[in-house]
Amino acid sequence: DDITPLRNLTPNVLNEDAVFLPTRPVTQRIQGFGGWPEGDAAFTGPNPPDGAVITYYQKSRHLFGKLKLQVYDANGKLIDTLPGSVRRGINRVTWDMRVKPPRVPPAAQVAFNSAQGPRVVPGSYTVKLLKGDKTYENTLNIGLDPRDPFTLADRKAQFDAAMKVSDLFGRMTDLDYRIVAVRKAAQARAAHAGSDPALQKQLNALADKADDIRKQIVATKEGGAITGEEREREYLDDVYGAIAGYEGAPTAYQLARVDALSREVDDTAKDFDGLRNDDLAKVNAALQAKGLQEITVPDKAPDDSSGAAGSGATDRDRDAMFGRD
Repeated sequence: DDITPLRNLTPNVLNEDAVFLPTRPVTQRIQGFGGWPEGDAAFTGPNPPDGAVITYYQKSRHLFGKLKLQVYDANGKLIDTLPGSVRRGINRVTWDMRVKPPRVPPAAQVAFNSAQGPRVVPGSYTVKLLKGDKTYENTLNIGLDPRDPFTLADRKAQFDAAMKVSDLFGRMTDLDYRIVAVRKAAQARAAHAGSDPALQKQLNALADKADDIRKQIVATKEGGAITGEEREREYLDDVYGAIAGYEGAPTAYQLARVDALSREVDDTAKDFDGLRNDDLAKVNAALQAKGLQEITVPDKAPDDSSGAAGSGATDRDRDAMFGRD
């Protein structure tokens, strides 16, 4: 129902190869959840898009090269990339006004709260239309819902806290990935060391110790949520949901809980460092003495290794990830 773009289709605009068109002011509406308040009479209709509608005009259909939209924050940091429509005429793309979800380590259950990123803080953003070798820019101003009881400072505090948790999830994902890499490599080498029982025992012991450390990070009991198992990852997901699901400033308890979980992750990282410097070093020395390939530890997980909210990956999924049958 926003005809603002139509009102701005002047002859000069229609002659442009591509141009952004103005729309109504964008506000982040209060998030609501369900309800049936209509009583004995009901009317249903489509809701407006739950996001910022970006509108642009193209004189002709885009044929060559890529076409996409990029959103940058006030500091010039790229925060989202959106596919653009190649059709001629007016095109509309809806941006959900969220940053990317956290990278979450795979486990026996899905971290539901972390399936989406937090909403950005209202303010000024830059939208770029990349059309082949040409770039077009526009400013997108996002305002607070006038009904919102929270201040801009509240929203900034909430966003910063959610991103702090997101960064901690990233550290956790990288640590989990390194631990699993050591465990899988040790298991793979042990499977081919049958002619050397002593080395095989040493490799299996390394794999078991790595697995014990990993169990500090994620729930590993098969059966998903019905097991009730919770580890650092699951605890952090609960805090993330509490912070990201409420647009006011986080509580002192929530911030203290995040700091406590950060220290737990640091302790787990220290345990893994101890394993690398002791057990892994001894295993690599034994492998080297026999002319076999040593076990290396990756620096970090690939950006796409965690899936959607650590989507319940099992050991079989991990085997596929590391290229083993």
